Amino acid sequence: MAGTVITFYSYKGGVGRSFTMANIAVLLARWGYRVLTIDWDLEAPGLHHYFAPVLPEAPKGGVIDLAHDFLAGADEPAAHVLKLEVGGNGTLGLLAAGKMDRSYMRRTQEIDWAELYERGFASFLEKCRARWTADHDFVLIDSRTGISDIAGICTAHLPDRLVVVFTANDQNLDDVVDITRRADDARDRMPYDRPRHTVLPVLSRLDNRVEYERADQWQRKCAKVVAPLFENWLVKSVPEDLMLRHLTVPYVSYWSFGEQLPVLDELVPSPDQISYALETIAAVVAQGYDRTDVLEDNRDAYVAAARNHHRDYDLDLLVSSPRTLLKATEELITELNALGVRAGRSVSGDPGILETNSEPAEHLCLLVDEEPSRWQITEAERFLRHAIGPEGGQRQLFCVLSENTDQDQLPGFLRNLRHLELGPRPELVARQLQGLIQGTAAHEPNHEALVAAATALRGLPDEMPYATRFALVQETVHSMTAALDSGAVDLLLDHSADLALISKARRDGAQIPMPPGLRAAVGELLARIDRRLNAFTD
Repeated sequence: MAGTVITFYSYKGGVGRSFTMANIAVLLARWGYRVLTIDWDLEAPGLHHYFAPVLPEAPKGGVIDLAHDFLAGADEPAAHVLKLEVGGNGTLGLLAAGKMDRSYMRRTQEIDWAELYERGFASFLEKCRARWTADHDFVLIDSRTGISDIAGICTAHLPDRLVVVFTANDQNLDDVVDITRRADDARDRMPYDRPRHTVLPVLSRLDNRVEYERADQWQRKCAKVVAPLFENWLVKSVPEDLMLRHLTVPYVSYWSFGEQLPVLDELVPSPDQISYALETIAAVVAQGYDRTDVLEDNRDAYVAAARNHHRDYDLDLLVSSPRTLLKATEELITELNALGVRAGRSVSGDPGILETNSEPAEHLCLLVDEEPSRWQITEAERFLRHAIGPEGGQRQLFCVLSENTDQDQLPGFLRNLRHLELGPRPELVARQLQGLIQGTAAHEPNHEALVAAATALRGLPDEMPYATRFALVQETVHSMTAALDSGAVDLLLDHSADLALISKARRDGAQIPMPPGLRAAVGELLARIDRRLNAFTD
């Protein structure tokens, strides 16, 4: 699948455009994407300064060399891209503006872009673009400011999408919407099939720490001005002013000195750090400006979905359990691994693990005995904050209950989950979890017997003519429970048939109500059977 070309543009300089793009490029690469950055701000190139700490060498060529290669008769672009090392599973490349020596400015000024286009440079650029998008998931272009031939190449010819970076002042707001319309008009005149721009407005350098009220007023004003830019991609239920708050990069004086990459230092940023905002914007870029309703509902899950898109987890399932279920946990993990599910035990109770950015497993399973521990609740809450919503790519949380656990007493967010029963046969639970994880149409192996048992239990009358009848019922229910515990399917079927026969009692004369103890035993057995059946039908 071809990659996406995104131009980062600003009408005015000094708004933090290069800073924003460089940091987002690093984030995307660390998250596993193949990223190419291109410095097309030829008159004031700066990306090589941001990437200086991770550059293997000074650039020896770049964008201006593409033009000179074309003038020299080249059919294909030469290899001028430098590979950068920023960690993660992705790749990051830099196509600099050119070699920064004394000849750079002269070579730049020698280029007449209008003449180049007359000589067929547009076709050469299309070949460049095809190669870039074939080799990368994202091609991020840092465009020069204002209105020029170079800006036209970056905003009209090359990109699939735009990111417009602006600050909270009238100089920026006057033209931030109009410039995108001009870019659309320009690409309409081009002989290449490019759809209408989708534009991501990014409000940069907003100082909302000291002048909070004024910052809030300007943020609302900016949202009204850029509202037209949201029309063709923002989910209708998401307010423009709320979305712009997610797309605001705050001013933090610490990062205003020099060219820096805070995302390399703030690996697990808190909401008051600049990398937190940069992560949000990178996630919107990574997800193609899509699913913004999820962003509104759960920012952490939205970012996690982008971050984990290419992640290879060490485990399929992490099993969290208290010490009282240690043996059952080990048996369950053994059975899961035998079924091909990579499972391991969580080290519950270690707060340091919960604070890391590491996600060792795709899914989480809680084994609960009586009630979840506070560490299990913390694990589950953190997991859910990083698990995306109901559409595609969902990480799942499972809850397996011991016989001592009353599901009605669980915390609300666990009570609403589908629950499995931890019986004496861990292989049954393992098989259920395998089917749920792999999304296969798993079937309860003892479905017929369980349905027969549930039907017989539900058919029990509340009253019977003789107390001895309830004594028979109690004995039969006890035998059914023992058969279920041991996995004796034939016995369970036989006892269910006996119970159905006992239930057909005459209703003439006085009636004796079912003893409370028996009623509780029937309800408990029926609940166990229903959980087994529901695990494969919900």
